[in-house]
Amino acid sequence: QVQLVESGGGLVQAGGSLRLSCAASGRTFSSTIGWFRQAPVTEREFAAAYNWRSGNTYYADSVKGRFAISRDNAKNTVNLQMNSLKPEDTAVYYCALDTGWITSPRPEEYEYWGQGTQVTVSS
Repeated sequence: QVQLVESGGGLVQAGGSLRLSCAASGRTFSSTIGWFRQAPVTEREFAAAYNWRSGNTYYADSVKGRFAISRDNAKNTVNLQMNSLKPEDTAVYYCALDTGWITSPRPEEYEYWGQGTQVTVSS
């Protein structure tokens, strides 16, 4: 049984930083943990992913150079450090788990989802 719980969202001014955490339990050792975001009346979009097997990281162009995804082995979490935040980063952020071999940016490839955490960036 896989459970994902996000934390760390909040309100921040443009240019600020936030750190999101995804606490994972269950089958994580051969999977990908992805972070997605969804703003009102938009589709859910890929932000970043961590492949647990290879240690490789992946980023959407819109966040590359500003966001960093990492794993904390001791806490069994995957964290998303978000720097230089912009108002357009405002969204509900979800972590998700894909048990497949290949890391994908497509949300439909991910079988398990957390409940989401709100990130609001004010201008």
